[in-house]
Amino acid sequence: MGLEATMIVVDNSESSRNGDYVPSRWEAQCDAANLIFSAKTGANPESSVGLMSMGGDTPEILTTLTTDIGKILDGLHRTKIKGTSHLSTGIKVAALALKHRQNKSQKQRIIVFTCSPLEEDEKSLTKLAKQMKKSGISIDIIAFGELGEETTKKLEAISENCQSAEGSYLAVIQPSSNLLSDSLVTTPILGGDGSSGGAGGASSGAEGGDSGGNAFEFGVDPSVDPELALALRMSFEEEKARQEKEKKAKEATEGKTELEGIAEGDEKQPLLDDQGQPSGSKDKDKDDDKMDTA
Repeated sequence: MGLEATMIVVDNSESSRNGDYVPSRWEAQCDAANLIFSAKTGANPESSVGLMSMGGDTPEILTTLTTDIGKILDGLHRTKIKGTSHLSTGIKVAALALKHRQNKSQKQRIIVFTCSPLEEDEKSLTKLAKQMKKSGISIDIIAFGELGEETTKKLEAISENCQSAEGSYLAVIQPSSNLLSDSLVTTPILGGDGSSGGAGGASSGAEGGDSGGNAFEFGVDPSVDPELALALRMSFEEEKARQEKEKKAKEATEGKTELEGIAEGDEKQPLLDDQGQPSGSKDKDKDDDKMDTA
């Protein structure tokens, strides 16, 4: 993942109340949206992520493009579950938000969660996908829930007609004991196994991520598991600081021991003699007399 501006579109329609995903479809989306934000900004600190919903009466932008996870979480918290989804309108609004991004060097991407039937026909969705491709916008679709054959076919049409060099992926994730976010990390959307790519190129049964994981620092791809990568780095830095502290303490102790071993003269000899003269002056006078006699 490079420098990107990403709009996450969540499905807050009535279908998202279903509990076939742990703990519910809506909560599963919130968890996955949080993961996507961390992955995008972790891969490149200059990448930004926005959030919008497509359920209810009309799609709504919850958070404009930002690098602040707090704004994303606040937007999810404020979202109400209601109505039906509006996929086409949601994609158009997301594209408009991306058009007004401040950093024009950011590549544009829309990630759509959908778990409800689509009212739009395949022809109009195909036309929309081609428009997005022409505008240089990639569309990733995360389809979950009890999707019918017709709905799946429409989503495949969007993905196929929006293909570009930047990749547009369709991840169909079936209900399972795994969290939606856990299944998502193995998909090309979050840098997982992208060898099959394209429409239907990712599913909940996708195999593990990049086999070359050992090429990454600490053996973890930060784009796949940014939290683990950060924890490993922090642990490494703390251990390094601890070792440096122990090294300095050891050096200080060894230096003190060496100084203690240095003789500071005859401590039993008084500094002054009985006449108030430096105790070493008599020896010096004797030496001077010897020199004169010679």
